[in-house]
Amino acid sequence: MITTSVAEAAVCLKQGKVLAYPTEGVWGLGCDPHNEQAFLEILRLKQRPIEKGVILLAGHLSQVEHLLKNLQEDIRQQVIATWTNRSPTERATTWLLPADESIPTWIKGDHQQVAVRVTTHPLCTALCNAFNGYIVSTSANPAGLEPARSLQEANQYFATELDYLNGDLGLSRQPSKIIDALTGQVIRA
Repeated sequence: MITTSVAEAAVCLKQGKVLAYPTEGVWGLGCDPHNEQAFLEILRLKQRPIEKGVILLAGHLSQVEHLLKNLQEDIRQQVIATWTNRSPTERATTWLLPADESIPTWIKGDHQQVAVRVTTHPLCTALCNAFNGYIVSTSANPAGLEPARSLQEANQYFATELDYLNGDLGLSRQPSKIIDALTGQVIRA
């Protein structure tokens, strides 16, 4: 199914399906992070090992605020600032945050932290809000290949194996940078 309806796409996620959708810079694959079967389907499609973990994408700070509670206040404010004070052309930032008991083990992979981004991309924000929470977000490509940058490219990779929410990419031309909130180390520049 290809749709432009955020409500239909959110229903797909709630039904345990995998969804391809445009993000800030590349197309992503998403699912309900609490649905292990849907998550394993993403790993199969991407040929990605479970040990690596994936990013969680939220439409609003309130959806992931519980993951910020154990951070020092200055770091917490820095994280929030990168999510809320970003221009549309600026590259998005994903933060590695201490995972709590609400994060399934399969999402973290072999890590104690979880990768989280609050998006400013209007379509992604609407999708997360319609889903009523954060979703999995990993680039739409099999391992080792370039991330899809259009519906056509995503469809070339995955054809009818998943559903698609059609829309425009954000203005960034790169996947999000990834920073460890506890150490400040840049994991993906």
